[in-house]
Amino acid sequence: MANKNNNTDTSSKEFLFQKKNYLFMFIGLAFIALGFILMSGGGSDDPNVFNEEIYNFRRIRLAPTLVLIGLGIEIYAILLNPNKKK
Repeated sequence: MANKNNNTDTSSKEFLFQKKNYLFMFIGLAFIALGFILMSGGGSDDPNVFNEEIYNFRRIRLAPTLVLIGLGIEIYAILLNPNKKK
């Protein structure tokens, strides 16, 4: 049998993300959730009646913009290196 090295590494295990990364991830998730909440609703109970409310500014412009901003924040949080010194 081959002799295996039983040397134990004394290096400490480190998390991939730091507190700053998780903070930005939470902020990004909040933006995405807010965007989807603002996008919801606007339907009509009667299928024969069309509700123009589904085409208002909040659902067409604001909510998708918040979702995209949230996704951008998530990408930034993943790529952020909190250990980088200036």
